[in-house]
Amino acid sequence: MKLLTIETRQYLNYYTSRYEQVQALGVDLFVLNGEGTEDFWPADRYRLVGNRNLDELIAAAKEWHAAEHFDGVLTFSEAAVIAVAAVAEALGLPGIGVEAALNSRNKLLMRQAHERAAAPHPGFRYAAELPQALAAAEEFGYPVILKPTMGAGSNFVFKCDDATELTEHFAQAVDGIREMFWANSEADGIDLGPQGLLVESFLDGREYLMEALAWDDEVYLGSVVDRITAEGGTFDDDVHHAPTSMSAEDLAAVHAVVKAGAHAQGLRRSAMHAEVRFHEGKPYLLEIAARVGGGGLDLIARTTADYDPIAAVVDIAAGRKPAVRHFQPTGVHVTAMCLISEAGVVDHVDVPAEVSESDRVFLLKITARPGDTIRRPPEGNTILGFLGTTGTSELDAFAKMTDFASKIKVTFVP
Repeated sequence: MKLLTIETRQYLNYYTSRYEQVQALGVDLFVLNGEGTEDFWPADRYRLVGNRNLDELIAAAKEWHAAEHFDGVLTFSEAAVIAVAAVAEALGLPGIGVEAALNSRNKLLMRQAHERAAAPHPGFRYAAELPQALAAAEEFGYPVILKPTMGAGSNFVFKCDDATELTEHFAQAVDGIREMFWANSEADGIDLGPQGLLVESFLDGREYLMEALAWDDEVYLGSVVDRITAEGGTFDDDVHHAPTSMSAEDLAAVHAVVKAGAHAQGLRRSAMHAEVRFHEGKPYLLEIAARVGGGGLDLIARTTADYDPIAAVVDIAAGRKPAVRHFQPTGVHVTAMCLISEAGVVDHVDVPAEVSESDRVFLLKITARPGDTIRRPPEGNTILGFLGTTGTSELDAFAKMTDFASKIKVTFVP
């Protein structure tokens, strides 16, 4: 099988491990980057357009497709979801469609789709200017959530407890999204919808993450993970536990909400990363992305629920139904976290053998490289990498994870 994967703007080497997983499934993977480095992938299976113009991306894909006859096109990058939908349409290959891609990428369009379909969601208002944001907060009542319409990775997402915080964070977010990678990596030449900030009502309950799958009229929750982060004013220090501690009744309610949201966005055959939060005992949609989750969520899914999101992406790209079942835990407990450091320019990251060689570690990925700039809120949300450990219980796995995390050291350029 030959598949084409696309990044409109190459995100360092972040997705290389995903590409290697795809190849391990027996796929001959070709990579097309809009903007990127010359030596990113083996030369016979790599092309670089040199810009993010959608027409040029489509033209390059068509020319390559004529020679290689791809079976499908896919992406793991949030910023390429829309472009890949357009390329798939142009090549006559399976895809989610551009409208569904827009609904799954632009948070305002997503919320409007949820609203039209009466899928449970927080209150929301688009705020082009600060007075609109302040008016929305008065309407909803503090605290409120401020977020970019075209963000990712919790960059410039703030919880604002009063008008003073909202005023401060609004200015930080407006400045930040001008330079934010995810807001400046979409394909050029297509209307992406309103670019700016949303104010949303605050949901006060626990949060859950799903690696999910839409296939025709059904939606499957392949993996369900608890977010166990100690909450603050930003959402950058994610810590997760799986399998979920949700009751069967709550899980059924979450499934119904995710299904309603996916169909509202127009997702009928798609891998999905869904996030849900409870409020006053009922689940509400935070977002549904038309891609698999980042970090180690694919590993967590395989370990704790015997579901492989990467294999699902491959199957969907080729137009065939993946091997998937409704959520069924394996009994293995894991906790996983984003590795957080101070801000600065990385000189070296040291991971002792006690950590790297432990049979308790199922996830260890250092994404920061020497010379990379680590930005922390409110300037940005850069992480060092990811760490996950197994255990006989949540407490056992968490204790080992925090112990190992404390032993990973980063030094910065003076």
